[in-house]
Amino acid sequence: MNNRQLFQQHVAQTSPAPVGIEIVKAEGNYLYDVDGNRYLDLIGGISVCNIGHRHPAVVQAINDQADAYLHVMVYGELVQSPQVKYAELLAGHLPASLDCVYFTNSGAEATEGALKLARRATGRTEVICCNNSYHGNTMGALSVMGDEYWRNAFRPLLPGVGHYDYNSMELLAAINEQTACVIIETVQGEAGVIEPDTNWIQQLRNKCTATGALLIFDEIQCGFGRTGKLWGFEHYGVVPDVVLLGKALGGGMPLGAFIASHELMQVFTNNPVLGHITTFGGHPVCCAAGMAGLKALLDEQMTDGVADKEKLFHSLLIHPAIKAVRSKGLLMAVQLQSAEMVMHALQRCMAKGLFSDWFLFAPDCIRIAPPLTITHDEIRHACEILIASLDT
Repeated sequence: MNNRQLFQQHVAQTSPAPVGIEIVKAEGNYLYDVDGNRYLDLIGGISVCNIGHRHPAVVQAINDQADAYLHVMVYGELVQSPQVKYAELLAGHLPASLDCVYFTNSGAEATEGALKLARRATGRTEVICCNNSYHGNTMGALSVMGDEYWRNAFRPLLPGVGHYDYNSMELLAAINEQTACVIIETVQGEAGVIEPDTNWIQQLRNKCTATGALLIFDEIQCGFGRTGKLWGFEHYGVVPDVVLLGKALGGGMPLGAFIASHELMQVFTNNPVLGHITTFGGHPVCCAAGMAGLKALLDEQMTDGVADKEKLFHSLLIHPAIKAVRSKGLLMAVQLQSAEMVMHALQRCMAKGLFSDWFLFAPDCIRIAPPLTITHDEIRHACEILIASLDT
């Protein structure tokens, strides 16, 4: 059997029809398959490869750390310099109240840890979240996912979870003294890039403060410069009690984190001791890679060009079949007439060397979330292919 057949037989499948391209290399803003085809990557591994694929600083950091040590002990017991240094770097670029980092293996695990933290810190169990939200696919994260199609097959889930529309007054009204936390995406991703109303999100912050509920912002997809600022919440003048990170956090390696105040995070140390624990969370190689990636993002000022690139996309994505283009920085949704049209366009794009995707809760939208290193010429080339894919 060839690799594609082995893939279908021995690798657990997540859909009846996976894309199935056999990738042999990824470099910069491009993917390369076994047949020698090159694809401009318009989704960056779903907002993972913000600094491009295989950034030299990240590759060097991985090699250097692999030469020192790999896994040595369960998380939180030994001082491991990649964890310590990366936590310090993150805290130095976040508001002062977000100074204590718990590293996980993924964004979904960060969601799980934050939900446990909210319950433990407040002594409450009720959780408020949004329709069309996505925070991961493990059982706790699935409970706060905002779509019954994905939740229903796995019930019963966490009790006491209420789903409300993003930007709604109903969500604000539901927050009370029994609410442990409100968990929302700073910018909704899988809903097709939905931005919060500034007044609404500020009211949300005030209501959580007044009732003692923790406010959790999921920055897993919109963090690390994707919106044009390092953190999405910087656009709205609010600071969460807990922030979730993942995807670009590891520079291409698997890594997640939830970050809160040192005081808040101490609740995991007693009653019970080891209140949250992970074997491989904060793996030293992943932390070394992530730290190198964040330093590259900052040193090379990759965020500075996001706004201009966003405008260029908007100026070029004009076609009768395009109903809307929603964006926050280089997190963009191109809405077409139907989900079927999106799938047809994606197939045509791939045949012409452009790799893109759709959204879970907005299947009528094409996803655009390229590496922030995408050039203006590459944007023009991508848009030419996208527009041509809509002409038949």
